[in-house]
Amino acid sequence: MNRVFLFILDSFGIGGAPDAGKYGDEGANTFVHIAERMKLNIPNLASLGLGLASQACTGNNPLGDVEIKGRWGYAEEISRGKDTITGHWEIAGVPVPFDWGYFPNIIPAFPKSLTDELIKRARLPGILGNKHASGTEIIEELGAEHVSSGKPIVYTSADSVIQIAAHEESFGLQHLYDVCRIARELTYELNIGRVIARPFIGTAPGNFTRTAHRKDYAVMPPSPTLLDCLTKAGRAVVSVGKIGDIFAHSGTGREIKVAGHEALMRTSLEVIENLPAGGFIMTNFVDFDTNFGHRRDPLGYGKLLEEYDAMLPRAFEALKEGDLLLLTADHGNDPTWKGTDHTRECVPILTYARGMKPGSIGRRETFADIGQTIASHLGIPKLGAGTSWL
Repeated sequence: MNRVFLFILDSFGIGGAPDAGKYGDEGANTFVHIAERMKLNIPNLASLGLGLASQACTGNNPLGDVEIKGRWGYAEEISRGKDTITGHWEIAGVPVPFDWGYFPNIIPAFPKSLTDELIKRARLPGILGNKHASGTEIIEELGAEHVSSGKPIVYTSADSVIQIAAHEESFGLQHLYDVCRIARELTYELNIGRVIARPFIGTAPGNFTRTAHRKDYAVMPPSPTLLDCLTKAGRAVVSVGKIGDIFAHSGTGREIKVAGHEALMRTSLEVIENLPAGGFIMTNFVDFDTNFGHRRDPLGYGKLLEEYDAMLPRAFEALKEGDLLLLTADHGNDPTWKGTDHTRECVPILTYARGMKPGSIGRRETFADIGQTIASHLGIPKLGAGTSWL
């Protein structure tokens, strides 16, 4: 029986979204703009058709002509939004059929009724922030005041999200999680997609550092996802990284939380070794997004792509007959773009299997084609959206 391994390169868009202008992102292109700033040495991604996917999407192939061993294409997003949850849910066969709630880019960003209730129920001395901000910049700005006052730092972005940052030692990790759970309860009626706990450590501005103990509190998907359907069919599902949080732990099977791209890849390969027939692994490689996309660091992003590329042969070697490896992304985050938010882009679809005949799967009208193809390969009933290319 076949197996599937789905690797999400978080934020690795390739531009070309036809509706990018609606989001202020016309011309954004994570991949091409990185390649314009450094010569990328990514032969394995190139061999899977990354350059050809980019060329088909926007007419730009920074990687030139190489021998192709996989099947490649690209997908447009039909959901409204450009955030993590929206992208992952659509990949898993559930496009978001509604508009998320958002907070305006003003100060204060949050309704007074919300912050008053949060302070009351969580028994807080107050909050700091209350605005749109970069997560790393706001802990530099307000981290010291937070430690001295005990007031958590509460902020948002262009995504449907509330992020709450607090010092892991002085405020306490469990205390932070408790505050986030209350914030989650208070924001369901506002249709906010996620509340994210952002713990950090350090003693002063300049050495405040976010830790690996981030936790996302997401809403439930509106209908069964690929993961739910696989679980219902009795298949082994393994979620590596933040996948469990993204899907609100519905259908996510065995959840393994590790941090760092090397640990994520190592863990994924260990799981592959023992995954039973008919099984599915979904791994989110988040460092592209958090460490370099939001921080607008194209050279750092490019270097991480090279490190990631160098690990891919280990994944190729782990494949058995009937296994399918898919690489894609959930949205863009052009590190050369204005601001610090995600960018609305198409995403590459790169696939590999032993004995695969190379070629194009073309333009896919929705990310959901990925989930539908996985369902087809694993032999479970069709999902609610998407078209398989098999």
